[in-house]
Amino acid sequence: MIAAIFSLTALGLGLGALLGIAARYLAVQESPIVGQVEELLPGSQCGQCGYPGCGPAAAAVAAGTAPVTLCPPGGRAVAEELASLLGVSVDLSAVTEEAPKVAHIHERLCIGCTRCFKRCPTDAIIGANDQIHAVFEDACTGCGKCVDDCPTECIELRAPTQTLTNWVWPVPEAA
Repeated sequence: MIAAIFSLTALGLGLGALLGIAARYLAVQESPIVGQVEELLPGSQCGQCGYPGCGPAAAAVAAGTAPVTLCPPGGRAVAEELASLLGVSVDLSAVTEEAPKVAHIHERLCIGCTRCFKRCPTDAIIGANDQIHAVFEDACTGCGKCVDDCPTECIELRAPTQTLTNWVWPVPEAA
């Protein structure tokens, strides 16, 4: 019994040391600008920019193959910060500021086909096959992919429901 414990401990320590050495010498060096660009992006992984997530979008922006205005949820603020970080000029006339939106499913029209459920990148849609679906608003990024895939057009994007966790004090108007 003691021999088995010592042999497994020695094997674990030896393989752990080999993994540590491999991680040090086989590490892939990434440009630090990609990490800085990814920190500026919202991190919602919604795919509205055309990339599967914020990581590939950050790599494309850092490489110069994508414009700094590619992130719709980020809007003007993210585009300006990306332009200042990368040292490029940006035309913000095409960037529109939109209020945050979340998906809403009309229960009377939902047939439970699960197309929206499978398409949602953040698993914000709750339901099962042949059952009515609902949207978990806290997880919804408002990407609209579920709206495009719904065969009965029972999903719409609307303003999120006001709760104590997302309510913001309105800015006073100038007199």
